[in-house]
Amino acid sequence: MIEPRPHEKLEVWKKAMSLCVGVYKATESLPASEKYGLSSQMRRAAVSVASNIAEGAASGGKNLYLRSLNISRGSLAELDTQMEICRRLQFFNISTYTQLREESDVTGKMLTGLLKALRK
Repeated sequence: MIEPRPHEKLEVWKKAMSLCVGVYKATESLPASEKYGLSSQMRRAAVSVASNIAEGAASGGKNLYLRSLNISRGSLAELDTQMEICRRLQFFNISTYTQLREESDVTGKMLTGLLKALRK
C-alpha cells in the first residue's frame, strides 16, 4: 500500500481537489470564446488552491505553511470572483453555480480553520 503524503491526509486538501474537479467539469460548458479567458483563469485558480495547500503541508516550516495557505485563500477569492462573473453572464446554470459556490465556501472555512490552528 502506498503511504499517503502529508497533504493527502488533510480534509481541506481533499475538499479543494473536489472543487478543482468541479471547476474543470463546469468550465467545459463555457463558450469556446472563453477557452483562453475565464475557463483558463478559473482552472488555474482552482489548481492553485489545492496546490498551495499541498506545498504548505510539505514545506516543513510553520511560516512557509501559513504563507502557502494564505496564497491558497487568495486563489480561492479569485475563483469566487470568476464564478460570479460566469453567473452574471449566465454561463453557468444555477445548479452548477450553487454547487461550486458551496464547495468553495466549505473550502474557505476549512482553510480559515487550519490557518487559525497553525497560528496558535
